[in-house]
Amino acid sequence: MKTHLTDHLRVCLREPIPAIEAAAARLELAAIAHLSGQRSRAGQLIDEANDPAVRDWTESLWGKGSQYAASGPFLPTPAFINGVKERMPSAACQRELHGRDGYYCRFCGIPVVRKQIREYLRRSYPETNVWGRRNCEQHAALQCMWAQYDHLVPHSRGGDNSLKNLVVTCAPCNYGRMQYTLEEAGLQNPLERPARSGSWQGLENLLSAGNAA
Repeated sequence: MKTHLTDHLRVCLREPIPAIEAAAARLELAAIAHLSGQRSRAGQLIDEANDPAVRDWTESLWGKGSQYAASGPFLPTPAFINGVKERMPSAACQRELHGRDGYYCRFCGIPVVRKQIREYLRRSYPETNVWGRRNCEQHAALQCMWAQYDHLVPHSRGGDNSLKNLVVTCAPCNYGRMQYTLEEAGLQNPLERPARSGSWQGLENLLSAGNAA
């Protein structure tokens, strides 16, 4: 049997747990309820999606002393550099990324939600625990599913904002890899496999009624 050089590499730092998909389904129902004027039902579903098991999964990847996060020595190249500007891709670039990658993490494949959508939910449902200053005050699912734009060659090591160097990811996968390259983290290049396909659209239906920017 022929083996490939990438056979030993991981797809992601840690496999997702079913509770994440269940929370995403509740958030999708909450958006539908909100758009149909069922505010009480929407708030209830947002609360139900705030699952401690999802928070535990997130913390396992970016928490102190994580057994899953990237660790170990850095290779000599690419070297760390200073003065690279424009760390965040432009809004136009972000739209292109979602057009290519959809609203799923390109590493672990979980659904993701843009910050703008989360902020709309926070303003609309102040009685729910959507987003506070501390991690423990942030909604477990929306924290876990927070859409990020990750540099395959880390920004701190000269990675640019071109589409070939950026992917849509969840926050845990992004922060769990930190400043490690894919090689150093033992990860496959996600652009070498198809993006996940599915019906999830990142709760962007909230935009259809002109509710968020």
